[in-house]
Amino acid sequence: MDFTDSPDDAAYRARARDWLAANGAEYRTPPAEPYSRDELVRRSRAWQKAKHQAGYTGITWPKSMGGQGLSPMHAIIFNQEQSRYFAPTGLFEIGLGMCIPTVFTHGSPEIIARYVAPALAGDEVWCQLFSEPAAGSDLAGIRTRAVRDSDAPDADWIIDGQKVWTTNAHLSDYGIIVTRTDPSVPKHKGLTMFIVDMHGDGVEARPLKQMSGGSDFNEVFFTGVRVKDSHRLGAVGDGWKVALTTLMNERLAVGGKPSHAPDYAMLMDFARRIETDTGPAIEQRDVRQRVAAAYIADEGIKLTQMRALSALSKGQVPGPEQSISKVVVAKTMQEMGALALDLSEAAGLVTADADPVLAKFQGSYMAAAGLRIAGGTDEILRNIIAERVLGLPGDLRPDKDAPFNAAVAA
Repeated sequence: MDFTDSPDDAAYRARARDWLAANGAEYRTPPAEPYSRDELVRRSRAWQKAKHQAGYTGITWPKSMGGQGLSPMHAIIFNQEQSRYFAPTGLFEIGLGMCIPTVFTHGSPEIIARYVAPALAGDEVWCQLFSEPAAGSDLAGIRTRAVRDSDAPDADWIIDGQKVWTTNAHLSDYGIIVTRTDPSVPKHKGLTMFIVDMHGDGVEARPLKQMSGGSDFNEVFFTGVRVKDSHRLGAVGDGWKVALTTLMNERLAVGGKPSHAPDYAMLMDFARRIETDTGPAIEQRDVRQRVAAAYIADEGIKLTQMRALSALSKGQVPGPEQSISKVVVAKTMQEMGALALDLSEAAGLVTADADPVLAKFQGSYMAAAGLRIAGGTDEILRNIIAERVLGLPGDLRPDKDAPFNAAVAA
């Protein structure tokens, strides 16, 4: 693996670093108080628009789509430099990282012209409407249905059903939704994807309160929602193929460690300052073992990500081994948080406003539980690693070729 920038990459990194220093000064440190919802949206849109005007959005997208037409390494370099700041980027990560690439890959020229540019400029926010109460890891098991309003070939579609765990649905203007349009065929073949107006009649987003105190996830209800056939992405029945475009982007996006998450060095410093009956906690053998395990996992994650970067720098596509990183990242975050809370004893059970380091471990510990589900559960990713990396026999899928309505009835 080559850890050094090429001359071109180094020059691009320097330009990005200079721009961030000049425009992101207010985000060098985290805000003293969490932003209100309205303030977060305002800042997010302003930051996205500033990046767009400077040429730091859609870095790898074709110029014909409003992008910069640069290599994946350029995007990685900018993201690495941006991660040094606490800029409000989360509102647009799903839309620009997963939804809009699906739109310009499978949408008509008219749809692309209407939706790509406003999203890139930060004028419109998007969400991804996939998971349902009875279909999470098994996405092909969804039950939200879409039926034509008439027999005309370009007739509108009527959508009824429910989605859940939809990030930022309550703040979004549009979303991409996978629906079941033919229950009489095997589950992967009867799906169709649409663009849906999140402010339209019959759409209701209800934020879900998380144990961490946040409410980014939503359950979304669709009751008689009318969608024009022109807003279909891909052919009728090709929803699974279209969804794979989104899922590939999602799993690459969630494979790395979240920005500003605690690492082993922070855990070691924390263990040094915790006093026990026998001295600093770091002097205890079991504590040192757990810190060492965090170090090994952190280094493994870093090297696996560097392997992916090396592949991208050579024009190659990272393979399914990227699933390894996500499995290890979430588990390591949870284990590091658990150690910090164990060492804090009763203090670990209350909000640590007076101790920002402990607060960070608390937040990481609670967020890791969701990270082990988002973008593919640990169990699904272990199947991917076993089958596609290690070459082990595939998992049994008895309902794979059965009509969906027959499998559900059974």
